[in-house]
Amino acid sequence: MDSLTPPIRNLQFEVIPGIPLIKPGDSLPEVMLLAIMEAGVDLVDGDILVVAQKIISKAEGRQVSLKTVVPSSEAEELAAETEKEAALCQLILDESVEILRKKQGVIIVRHRLGHVGANAGIDQSNIDHENGDSALLLPVDPDRSAQTLREEIYRKIGKSVGVLISDSMNRPWRLGTVGSAIGCAGIQVIHDFRGTEDMFGRELKVAMLNRADSLVATATLLMGETIERTPLVVVRGFPATDTLESAADMIRPLEDDLFR
Repeated sequence: MDSLTPPIRNLQFEVIPGIPLIKPGDSLPEVMLLAIMEAGVDLVDGDILVVAQKIISKAEGRQVSLKTVVPSSEAEELAAETEKEAALCQLILDESVEILRKKQGVIIVRHRLGHVGANAGIDQSNIDHENGDSALLLPVDPDRSAQTLREEIYRKIGKSVGVLISDSMNRPWRLGTVGSAIGCAGIQVIHDFRGTEDMFGRELKVAMLNRADSLVATATLLMGETIERTPLVVVRGFPATDTLESAADMIRPLEDDLFR
């Protein structure tokens, strides 16, 4: 898709209620399609499903009981520096490739997937702690998870949809979280305008629109962040494609990271 593609003037975002609490091994395609049907929504080719990371991780068995984690000496030291639980620090270390910043109550890392953020994306909210403190890790391969969902939905109903897996992230120098895409399938994630001209004929040097994050940020407003239990949004009007682009394509290369 090039810069001359007609602009999108209208998008529809439909929150899908009725998603039950997800357990390891649950079939998300079946759960999602049932909820979509009960909501009276008929999926069409080109629709995009924005799915909260949390239900992906739960279905894939990424919840860990902290009492099963044996902290290393490095985790114990990190816990003392940051006043966090040593077992949680061990999980953060296991999920990260680099600790970028740390202080009391804060650990900023580069996740093994390339994302930079707090606590390696590990979450302890809206999960069951009945058998002791637990933590929910990000999916092992969110792009693969998105592609699998896309393929399964096509196999079940014959509709070609895009899939975006969302997660809430903090951003440098800005307060509050924003929904970002950590897994993508069937959508052009970056629209690269470099080399084209603006309306005054000036060549654009750095203009790149992150389409995936833009859609996910809007969907996150509708999903909510606390007790809403609405982890699925259908987006219509922004066409899915057969592109092989993924969320990994949105990670800034290390050689371009001026803040390292």
